Order: sequence, then structure tokens, then C-alpha cells
Amino acid sequence: MNESPPYLLRFRPGLRLTNRAFWMLCVANPDLRLERTSQGELVLMPPAGADSSCRNSELGGQLWAWNRFSRLGVCFDSSAGFRLPNGATRSPDATWIAKDRWDAVRPRLKKVFAPICPDFVAELRSLPDEREGLRKKMQEYLDQGVRLGWLIDPDDDEIEIYRPGQPVELVRCPVTLSGEDVLPGFVLDLKGILFE
Repeated sequence: MNESPPYLLRFRPGLRLTNRAFWMLCVANPDLRLERTSQGELVLMPPAGADSSCRNSELGGQLWAWNRFSRLGVCFDSSAGFRLPNGATRSPDATWIAKDRWDAVRPRLKKVFAPICPDFVAELRSLPDEREGLRKKMQEYLDQGVRLGWLIDPDDDEIEIYRPGQPVELVRCPVTLSGEDVLPGFVLDLKGILFE
């Protein structure tokens, strides 16, 4: 597969987008999917292909259904942006935050890119995504406080599991994934996500 890097917009040295300016840029361009790196670069992300979007809906749907029953936290889809402690604003494909942590965020900050690092993130690799770029993003999530992360690669039938203080675990062709102690009782059925 021919991989292309994400489209980056860099600014001249010393010029940085404030949190408000980045928010306003996103509001003024609702058809663009933008992230911001900790160095202040803008990342333009193309829309997901139909196959990727279908797989991502399955992932998010299962997470939502588990959370709806457990009521342990709040789920978000790929359109939510989170301002991480390092200044980056990221939009994982699927995200979950424990209820007590989410409740501690001031209500007005929940209306923009909330300044909180999720407890759980999942990234689903799609056609334009570079694997190394996604690995760096997963490491950034860990460095900023994520407690569990999954990098799901349907093309290679692999999942990389990220946990703080541990080496990345590579799992090939799993049928299910456990949410471990971060998402207690959640088991992701990979049918429709990793295989048909």
C-alpha cells in the first residue's frame, strides 16, 4: 500500500495559534478535520473511506453500548477534540473518559476542545494513515496520561496495545480485546472491525 504523510501546515517561527484561534479556525472551516501538534503545526486529515468509517462505527458503537450499561464514564467519537497537557489538540477515533474526571471539567470548557487527556483511546488505521505516525500519536497519548490505547490495523490484522510503563503488546488476529481495568467488563468483538 502506498502511504502518504498527513498534510501539515507550519507557521513561521514564533507564530503560534492560541487555543481560541485554533477553535475559531475549526469553527470557520467545519468541513475540515484538523488537529494541532504540540509544536503548533496544523494537521489536515482527509475524511475516512467508507470501509474505515463502517469499522469505526462498529468500534464506537460497542464502546457506547458498554458505557450506556455501565455508566462509568463518557464516550466520544472521532469528531471530538481534546487539548492535551502538552498543548496538542487531538481527535482519536474512539475515546472514553472516566465519569469523575469528566465531571471535574468546567462546563464551559466542555463546549470547546476540553482540556483533558482521555483514559482510553483507539485509533483505527485507514488508507492514508502512516503506521509510524499513528505509533507516535499513540505514544503521545500515553505520555499525556492515557491509561489504555489500541492501535487497530485491519490491513495487517494486528492490534498494538499501549499501557503506561509497559512495552507495546502486538496481538495478531484476535477475536476479542479486553478493556482490562480501565474499561471494566468491556470486551470488544473484532468482527466487523478487524475481520468480516
